[in-house]
Amino acid sequence: MTTSQQSDDSQKTPVPQAVKPAAKPVVAQPVVHSTPLDEAAKFARVAEDGHVFVIIDGAEHPVGQYPDATAEEALAYFVRKYDDVFSQLMLLEQRVAAKAPAGEMGKTIDALAAAVAERHMVGDIALLESRLETVRVAVQELSAAQRQANEAARAEQLAVREGIVEQAEAMAAKRPEQIQWKTASAAMNELFENWKATQRSSVRLPRATEDALWKRFRAARTTFDRHRRAYFSQLDSTNAAAKAVKEGLIARAEALQNSTDWAATAAEYRKLMDEWKKSRRASRKDDDQLWGRFRAAQDVFFQARAEANAAVDAEFAANLVVKEALLEEARALLPINDLAAAKAKLDSIRGRWEDAGKVPRGDLQRIESALRQVEDAVKSAEEEQWRRSNPETKARSNSMLSQLQETIAALEADLAAAQAKGNAKQIASAQEALDARRMWLSTLEKSAADFE
Repeated sequence: MTTSQQSDDSQKTPVPQAVKPAAKPVVAQPVVHSTPLDEAAKFARVAEDGHVFVIIDGAEHPVGQYPDATAEEALAYFVRKYDDVFSQLMLLEQRVAAKAPAGEMGKTIDALAAAVAERHMVGDIALLESRLETVRVAVQELSAAQRQANEAARAEQLAVREGIVEQAEAMAAKRPEQIQWKTASAAMNELFENWKATQRSSVRLPRATEDALWKRFRAARTTFDRHRRAYFSQLDSTNAAAKAVKEGLIARAEALQNSTDWAATAAEYRKLMDEWKKSRRASRKDDDQLWGRFRAAQDVFFQARAEANAAVDAEFAANLVVKEALLEEARALLPINDLAAAKAKLDSIRGRWEDAGKVPRGDLQRIESALRQVEDAVKSAEEEQWRRSNPETKARSNSMLSQLQETIAALEADLAAAQAKGNAKQIASAQEALDARRMWLSTLEKSAADFE
């Protein structure tokens, strides 16, 4: 992804990071190698003219000349060159042991080997060459291991990047009305931060791969942002329409708030409340404010109605005292012994009851219900008296008595005949039928006595 490509995006250019880079190995500075001159003298010869030769496997190789100096000074000069190369080799060995990045180590080995091959130094050249070859093999092995580790880290980095892209694409693919935008926006921002964090990783993806993933991720974020803007634009429109509807309901509620037609206006407020519940919600802030205004208009009316009812209730409190006394007078009629006298007294109580006027609303049902109980008792007594004195009922009862008495006489004759024959089965059957009719007769005679 080029700088010009990233500058088109509204966000800052993502910078590589992801898999957290491993801590760099700490390589201690080695002690500077120093070869004693008497030890170095075993591997050198200094001529009288200052020429110095190094001895390798018994063969002399010219190193150089250090004129106008003693043999010790000439030898020391070329030993210092040996010690410098050896010190560099020791440092390289420490870096290999610490598994430092092996990228430039091969070049260092080649440079040291070239310096040794020139033979411009005095010391144990065979030892130096042997250790150089040993560290070369170690560097090759370290480089191979680090390449393998880098490939694994790159694969892990790729999986992380692809996971971020797939999550972003999944969010962008959702229908706008199915998204919880506050949570989703925070999640998308977190994905973007993760993307930037992955780009700060020491592990780099191939440029083509990284650019392709970035284009997918940027496209998903762009789609997500477009859906969010469209959703909230539509939401603003919906909220505005809902607000307009509720403003209309508020206007109607405020127009009714000073009405004194208590029953009709209360019914209208109930209708308005039903419409309010069915209407769409506006934004939370607007809806709370609108509800406060709507509720305030209702409160004006219902507070005024409550005050009016309280005034009426105070006026009716005296009437309640009168009706409570009349109720006690009515209850004294029970139980009813003299129906005519009870009816006359109840008529008098009813007249005075109506004259007493209205009672407070809270006591109306209780007081009226109590008087109806007395009225129902008088009515029941009246109906019972009529039932007993009804000529048709009496005649019907007498007819049934006559029929039953005739049936009993016939059954008594059947029983006597069966007894004369000594037929046990017929005797039992006749006796059972006779006992049942006699029981009915006893019950009917008691009922007929009530009509006397």
